[in-house]
Amino acid sequence: MRVPLQKIETNQTLPESADAVIIGGGIVGVFAAYYLVRRGLKVALLEKGLIGAEQSSRNWGWCRQQNRDARELPMATKSLDLWERFAAETGEDTGFRRCGLLYLSNDDAELEGWARWRDFAGTAGVTTHMLDSTKATERGRASGRIWKGGVFSPSDGTADPSRAAPAVAKAIVKLGSSVHQNCAARGIETTAGRLSAVVTERGTIRTPVAVMAGGAWASSFCRQIGIRFPQASIRSSILSVSAGADDLPDALHTADVSITRRSDNGYTLAISGRGRVDPTPQQLRFADQFVPMFLRRWRSLAPGGAEGWRSGHETLARWRLDAPTPMERMRILDPTPDRSTIELTHRRACALLPSLTKTSITAAWAGYIDSTPDGVPGIGEIASVPGFILAAGFSGHGFGIGPGAGHLIADIITGAEPLVDPRPYHPNRFKTAAWGKVADF
Repeated sequence: MRVPLQKIETNQTLPESADAVIIGGGIVGVFAAYYLVRRGLKVALLEKGLIGAEQSSRNWGWCRQQNRDARELPMATKSLDLWERFAAETGEDTGFRRCGLLYLSNDDAELEGWARWRDFAGTAGVTTHMLDSTKATERGRASGRIWKGGVFSPSDGTADPSRAAPAVAKAIVKLGSSVHQNCAARGIETTAGRLSAVVTERGTIRTPVAVMAGGAWASSFCRQIGIRFPQASIRSSILSVSAGADDLPDALHTADVSITRRSDNGYTLAISGRGRVDPTPQQLRFADQFVPMFLRRWRSLAPGGAEGWRSGHETLARWRLDAPTPMERMRILDPTPDRSTIELTHRRACALLPSLTKTSITAAWAGYIDSTPDGVPGIGEIASVPGFILAAGFSGHGFGIGPGAGHLIADIITGAEPLVDPRPYHPNRFKTAAWGKVADF
């Protein structure tokens, strides 16, 4: 793998039964398992590769309220508290800290949009500070530029993508449930129309509940059991640099480039929204539903290559439960980073923040961001398969809201009062077009 990731030891023996099975060991899957275990359920967490090895370790690490879509803001706010509480509850370190997020701009329209969001966020109890030119220039002094304005969200923060999901998985094992790496879920079994088991490459687990938190693999898995879940992935490329840059913000976004301090005092560098569209059978199948999203974001996207087709995560093929599946042939999606994007990102970052010229590139990687037609995740029980919970399509926002999503999933399964209103996330909405519903941020 190209991306930094903390490796952990997990369980080898598969249980014969469980109260719930979580399919997918990314940040959403591990937090769903964690909150179920905390409520006394026996849980088995299945990961076809390594915990956190796909998009959960390939993102910026931002845990933000700032500029969240109205549907996601309540979950984002709750998640910040849950990130903090997790460390206190378990002693495990996800690298989370409320360092504040800084946005700088010289574009009047962008600043006006941020001001409108500030006004909306105030009605939801979220504090964010608009910066005039003097304050923005002071906070952005490492750039040596004069800025028209900006915004600073002091209660937002970052966590460490290389160790967050593994830290939660370790807590699950300590609490007495099981985590299984290199164990792909091939499908499910039903009894009287209701989910009754999950079939894996190592055997079958009897269970009344399964959560599909498989990220970019979710739609192809759902297809095997007759569930239509429109999903398409974008290949996003980012890089990290070594420590050595002086007096830079912990987390900074500009239109040209964004930077995030890593736990080793190096930085992750990225261009927001930029990505390659690798054609796949699934993308062609759902193309009409993604037209509104494409029209909103086409300026940031470019055509890709055949790598997505070869990876198999967006196949339309059907597979058997007694033979190897595409997940076993591609344990970890580790797509090739786009070299031109990496070079442009590094060049822009060094131009914006000259101190970065004292560092060197330590790694470059890509990941597949699993998106829905409206840019908001699908979370909820599927009526046609009682006991089957979908939790996927986080559209590049899943890391920061992972704790809240996991908590909500646990609420749905146990019948508890939901952490947030679950209705905006329910997959039923994908039966209608996304026109006028695409997430603003």
